[in-house]
Amino acid sequence: MQISQLYTVVPERAYSTDELMEAFPCQIAEGVEQNILNLGVSKRNLLYAADYSVRPEEASNTNGLADLCVKPCFQAMQRDDLSMADIDYFIATYDASPFLCPGLSSLLVRKLGLKPSVKHVNIQGMACAAFPTALELAQDHLATHPEDHVLLCISGVNSYWFSNQVQGIEDVMEIKRIGLLKDESKRQRELRKWIATMEFFLFGDGVASVIAANKGDGLSVDKIVNVTNLRMQDYFAGYARLVPLTEPFKFGFHSHLDRDVPKLGVEYTSVAFEKLLGKKKGSKIDAIKKWAIHTGSKRILDDMAEHYRIAFEKLEESYKVLTEYGNLAGASLSFILEKIILKNKFSKGDLISMLDFGWGFSASACLLEF
Repeated sequence: MQISQLYTVVPERAYSTDELMEAFPCQIAEGVEQNILNLGVSKRNLLYAADYSVRPEEASNTNGLADLCVKPCFQAMQRDDLSMADIDYFIATYDASPFLCPGLSSLLVRKLGLKPSVKHVNIQGMACAAFPTALELAQDHLATHPEDHVLLCISGVNSYWFSNQVQGIEDVMEIKRIGLLKDESKRQRELRKWIATMEFFLFGDGVASVIAANKGDGLSVDKIVNVTNLRMQDYFAGYARLVPLTEPFKFGFHSHLDRDVPKLGVEYTSVAFEKLLGKKKGSKIDAIKKWAIHTGSKRILDDMAEHYRIAFEKLEESYKVLTEYGNLAGASLSFILEKIILKNKFSKGDLISMLDFGWGFSASACLLEF
């Protein structure tokens, strides 16, 4: 299977980290500010307003998300000289959408002008590990329908969640002080505020579109390996869930990022990578020209680079995407891949390794060959 086209877009509104800290609802303590800077994000584009006052009517409107998703799909189709009538299978990945059901693909089928009878599917809830799974679904489809074209829309739009989380926060305690609290309920409450703050400053919004087919030039998708829940408790290392409130028809949003996420990312990708390369691991690692690693945070990229002994020049696009766009969840690998393709010269047989991991707890490894 070939990735014949790849196109990315971000919302028009861009915010620097300094701007967001200045506009934050409360004074940010020096230690918390340093935590934010350590994430490695200089700026990000956000679909939902970053003035910490997202209105209910704006947050419940799908037009912004759908319109953003449409743009890269049309651009990719135009580049490949295809019409929407040529698409036989449509895959949409996303996490944050006002509609839990129906899914995003149902809305985009009509927005894009795809055939009403087109085969389509949603991947929701896989967060940062969504892109390789979408590629795998496309690969499975093309194995039985070799003449088809598959359109993938990879949405990494999370400000719908994270802008709402920080509304009304009056103070954020430094993480060291939180650890010293003896009252468990207060400690959990303060930790939740700290995590919400980190998430808001870490994540940006972006959408990518990919066209996959069995013919044409481009990147050839080799084997894809997915790993999930090596231990049952790992499921809770990162999550976003709805919680019932005391009023009728009211629900709240609760997310969590565990301190073990960087360590789990290294462990899970190592298992997936071993299964991917098999006995030829040594020779294949030497042949990898570029690495695309999910933009979890600067610490995560540093840990991955150290573990896999990756020189900076082989990984620099991952750092650049994190710095310029933030953590784009499932769309991050697409943005990294686009930078790699545009900024480098490749020869036949050159390899790109993609590694990602995220809530679930899940990880994927994939090899791409020119």
